Amino acid sequence: MRRKPVALWVAAGAGYAFLYIPLVIVIVYSFNNSRLNAEWVGFTLDWYDKLFHNDEMLTAAGNSLLIALTASLASTVLGTMAGVAMYRYRLRLLPLLVLTPIAIPEILMGVSLLIFFVLVNFTLGLVSVTLAHIAFCIGFVAIVVRARLAGMDESLIEAARDCGATPGKAFWRITLPLIMPGVVAGALMAFTLSIDDFVITFFTAGAGTVTLPLQIYSMIKIAVTPEVNAVSTLLMLLTLLLIVVATRISPSLLRSS
Repeated sequence: MRRKPVALWVAAGAGYAFLYIPLVIVIVYSFNNSRLNAEWVGFTLDWYDKLFHNDEMLTAAGNSLLIALTASLASTVLGTMAGVAMYRYRLRLLPLLVLTPIAIPEILMGVSLLIFFVLVNFTLGLVSVTLAHIAFCIGFVAIVVRARLAGMDESLIEAARDCGATPGKAFWRITLPLIMPGVVAGALMAFTLSIDDFVITFFTAGAGTVTLPLQIYSMIKIAVTPEVNAVSTLLMLLTLLLIVVATRISPSLLRSS
């Protein structure tokens, strides 16, 4: 009789515990009725109430949402175009140009974008952060769209062309509806990556521009209060929700990319 790989299950359990137990602790202590995270005192929702009455936090959240929405929309359009181009034309240089922002470390990406903005004398602020987020989100959208195109039946396009459809009409009537789940999944992924990005935002934000991750960072330099736990919990839930929606829309997303 085949023995169960007990050691493998133990190692997997330990790995998942290492990843998820700290997240559970953050969620639990966001309801702790004490400013200190040293011990559990009691259950309360006061920290969430204070959070929603914190003007600085609300401003930072509004900036993050504005940047994420703009960056996800722009990167979805450009990433879809790049994904289609990589699939159709098989150019060797194009995948390198599109996917390099994904491969390089974020700190290098942030420094290079900062140097670029300084060289062109571009004022750092919400616009520079948005442009930076678009730059690194395009590659993720392109990967998802290209994976969706790889699973599409090309005979449908050929049939449309045989019936007299122009290349543009065949794309809008046949290709785009078929790859739309991948496009939507890529947009959700871009939104998720943008709204909780810290490293690239830190280098390209400039003075006076605050996003939610930057605001959280400024707060934890003093102490990790339950208010920090509360905003981290909400951000975590939003991110998980978007990931679940993206994977449900495009089930092959995680496997293909």
